[in-house]
Amino acid sequence: MDPGEASPSDIAIEDIAHALSLLCRSGGQFPTFYSVGQHSLACAKEAAARGYSKDVQLFCLLHDASEAYISDITRPVKERLKEYLPIEKRLQNTIYTKFLGRLPDEEEQKKIDDIDNSMLYHEFKKIMNHEVSDGDFEINIELNTTFCGFETVEKEFLSEFCFLYCLSEG
Repeated sequence: MDPGEASPSDIAIEDIAHALSLLCRSGGQFPTFYSVGQHSLACAKEAAARGYSKDVQLFCLLHDASEAYISDITRPVKERLKEYLPIEKRLQNTIYTKFLGRLPDEEEQKKIDDIDNSMLYHEFKKIMNHEVSDGDFEINIELNTTFCGFETVEKEFLSEFCFLYCLSEG
């Protein structure tokens, strides 16, 4: 598959769950392994804790799904890769459209971004004892950053997806 030209038929939730369970957050610079899959699950749980819709919870679970096909690149580097960003956006939009039939609206995207930024802040604070920025980054869940095997994360990701996907389908 060419990630820059992916179609919905190229995308499989099993591939996403597997790859994200094996990708380490922060470019592998955390002192212990903490996967993008764990981060995505935490984002979905935080969306639920905030009382957001099942669609927003599913958007949060899938917000980094493109990284299953193009890897995780740290924010400071990603912002400098002008050709990467359109590929990532197109692929992420294909994933959202495949599983939710649409893209998040402006209000939903703000909620997703807020949760993602809050998780980033709390992950760095908990794992690295470092505050990556100033601001109000409250979360409602107990963030678990302990090592979790990829099989467990993959299984939990698929379970959460199935739960939310069935609910969002009506």
